[in-house]
Amino acid sequence: MPSGNGTATASRAEREGPGEKPLFSAGTYELLALLVATIGVLGLCNNLLVLVLYYKFKRLRTPTNLFLVNISLSDLLVSVFGVSLTFMSCLRSRWVWDAAGCVWDGFSNSLFGIVSIMTLTVLAYERYIRVVHAKVIDFSWSWRAITYIWLYSLAWTGAPLLGWNRYTLEIHGLGCSVDWKSKNPNDTSFVLLFFLGCLVAPVGIMAYCYGHILYAVRMLRCVEDFQTFQVIKLLKYEKKVAKMCFLMISTFLICWMPYAVVSLLVTYGYSNLVTPTVAIIPSFFAKSSTAYNPVIYIFMSRKFRRCLLQLVCFRLMRFQRAMKETLATEDDKPIRPIVMSQKAGDRPKKKVTFSSSSIIFIITNDDTQQIDDNSKQNGTKGNAIQVKPL
Repeated sequence: MPSGNGTATASRAEREGPGEKPLFSAGTYELLALLVATIGVLGLCNNLLVLVLYYKFKRLRTPTNLFLVNISLSDLLVSVFGVSLTFMSCLRSRWVWDAAGCVWDGFSNSLFGIVSIMTLTVLAYERYIRVVHAKVIDFSWSWRAITYIWLYSLAWTGAPLLGWNRYTLEIHGLGCSVDWKSKNPNDTSFVLLFFLGCLVAPVGIMAYCYGHILYAVRMLRCVEDFQTFQVIKLLKYEKKVAKMCFLMISTFLICWMPYAVVSLLVTYGYSNLVTPTVAIIPSFFAKSSTAYNPVIYIFMSRKFRRCLLQLVCFRLMRFQRAMKETLATEDDKPIRPIVMSQKAGDRPKKKVTFSSSSIIFIITNDDTQQIDDNSKQNGTKGNAIQVKPL
């Protein structure tokens, strides 16, 4: 639904009309289109690969990996819905969607982003109770947690749709988000609570959980001499998983923290410092987080690496088997014999049969015997000479 003369959601959206001067040069828009397309394709392929691996291999279907699947699903949806509108706008050098498109862009990006950070928070808590308190969760616990994550995210992203703040075009003019710039107390109260509930509190919970996990792992040095090899191996495995989750969270925060800082500058009246160029870099950097998490799953998780290797090898083996069957079919095609004869009774008849492994000459003096591929079985009186190629 490209905007022809549609109603804009804010004055900024109205200013970015077809006749207005673009905020960036044509070359910059082309570069941004290439970047956002690359982010979208990588995010789509990487997250789809994680979902395929989880579906095809039963050993990956664990309660913990269910949270990773939830993150991949939200990142996949961002790659599809959150990137496409921005990509089209980059190609047209302006925002080309109407009010409903702006609302959808802001809502979808906010929803899937909050789902990701809340899933990472619950994942940190799951690792905490597993490593520190030696409690194991089941699938019902994971499904309940995922349900609460989506409901919590919908509550925050649905509030602007009901009048508590709103979705409007951002400073760079290539995407929409909540109205950070509004001075209305109703809007600023939402922004403040939004940061507390969707950034500060999750980061605090993750810091607490991983701090205790690292402390518990360090205590392994004191008990290694008194524990069995199996227990130590299990605890070291838990340490590796904790490192993977910690790296995921660090990457996520590195991607999203610049965007949060820029948004806070706009909220507290420093919008003069935030130019379109300053605003577009954190925005695209935040979108790139969708392509990072799957790489962390595959390269840090031994199970995911093995399953990926098995999947790739299985495809290669199927391809090689198909090629061999094709070549074997071509080799097994019947070849019509070459029959050479002179006058009847003067010389024996000859049959020459070619195959991939040898050349067979069948010589017979029986003029009435038909020379065919079953000469030997039919009992013809002749001599067979097999010549193998060098």
